[in-house]
Amino acid sequence: MSLSDRELLRYGRHILLDDIDIGGQERLRNARALVVGAGGLGSPVLMYLASAGVGELSVADDDKVELSNLQRQIVHDEGSLGMGKAESAACRMRAINPDCRIHVIGERLAGERLRGLVAAHDLVVDCTDNFPARHAINAACVIAGVPLVFGAAVRFEGQMAVFDPRDAESPCYHCVFPDEGESQDEPCALLGVLSPLVGVIGGLQAVEAVKCLAGIPPATGVLTLFDAKKGRIRQTRIRRDPECPVCRERQPFRLASIS
Repeated sequence: MSLSDRELLRYGRHILLDDIDIGGQERLRNARALVVGAGGLGSPVLMYLASAGVGELSVADDDKVELSNLQRQIVHDEGSLGMGKAESAACRMRAINPDCRIHVIGERLAGERLRGLVAAHDLVVDCTDNFPARHAINAACVIAGVPLVFGAAVRFEGQMAVFDPRDAESPCYHCVFPDEGESQDEPCALLGVLSPLVGVIGGLQAVEAVKCLAGIPPATGVLTLFDAKKGRIRQTRIRRDPECPVCRERQPFRLASIS
């Protein structure tokens, strides 16, 4: 179905971009994205994906909104205190764009439930804050052949990357951040976080998510690092580990679909 006159007006600034145009906006309208985490990173991601016109958005989070969240989790406000984060975020997204179909998943995703949801979407955005969740989401994306946009932020530093199992050269999250060894992932509740930092990283995640869903090749093979204290952004190449236990046996997916 073609875009309506109202949609042409609403998304006109996207349609002016040659890389998106009407076709890309229609792809966004027909897309399904799963965002895991409706906190600091998830806040800008969810609001931008809704405002960009992504047709179907699923938000998963089992936490409730607390006063300490409001320093950085801008999708919520004081009226949301005590409400489930997924439902609070959904209310905000519906206010931004009532044309988006929002699915509230107020639970911690794991196992078959996680794998089933990942397989039912075109893209996953990981806005969680712990290694076990990230590794589980990554494994589900590798199995289903679904692109994953990862982000993390703590103190004054953040990072973002896209892992696309449709691309034979793309690493997965485990290739870059193995779960072996003594790595510790401490949340911002223990270490603190600069409030706008999550907006910067979440914004970068939203950029890559919109690109991918609109048919623009995502920035795979690159880890973006932001040091807010020094005001410095740098990128480093990341490569697929041929011995990675998560993705070494993966089957080739629809490489043509990322062009």
